[in-house]
Amino acid sequence: MFEIKNLKFKDILDIEHLIINKNSVTSIVGESGSGKTTLLKMLNNIISPDEGEIYYEGIEINNYNPIDLRRKVVMLPQTPVIYKGSILDNILIGKRFAKSFNYNLEEIKTLLEKFNVNKNLSESAENLSGGEKQRICLIRVLIMNPEVILLDEPTSALDENTEDIVINYIVEYTKKNNKTLVMVTHAKDIAKKYSDFIIEINKRR
Repeated sequence: MFEIKNLKFKDILDIEHLIINKNSVTSIVGESGSGKTTLLKMLNNIISPDEGEIYYEGIEINNYNPIDLRRKVVMLPQTPVIYKGSILDNILIGKRFAKSFNYNLEEIKTLLEKFNVNKNLSESAENLSGGEKQRICLIRVLIMNPEVILLDEPTSALDENTEDIVINYIVEYTKKNNKTLVMVTHAKDIAKKYSDFIIEINKRR
């Protein structure tokens, strides 16, 4: 799936060789400032390394059209991006980017229920709480149906119980649909509970 060779970035990352397996759940953990989010952004070419190569499905990532790559490898940043409009508008905006305009309204309603978002789809998304916005953005990503889901602290605004519900569902979705999930998390207990693989990044001294 992903293979990293001789990667260096500023004084933050120095990775000689790393493989992230297909159809698996991988967590990236480490102290603040160690480069976890930077590495995640490199996997869909938002940031390029100073040295080294990153391969996706055997092809160097720079050889992909960036838009095509980001339709396959979708990243959700830690701070949710919410647009003017309804909750449904915000969920479907990802489908438009993916050039997939068909959607199942019942599937969206089911996801709202599973993620404990007790809101009407016609309500303004701008009035949601931070945790609700985060969950709406997670639903947006799932509805896009990408090959790879990259999540940066996907539950940072959620309480412990909701965090467990949301991560459990995303992991189940990943395995059921043969997807690949890579997530940055500060919660080592979540990483241990749900991951097939854990990558620990140490801050360079």
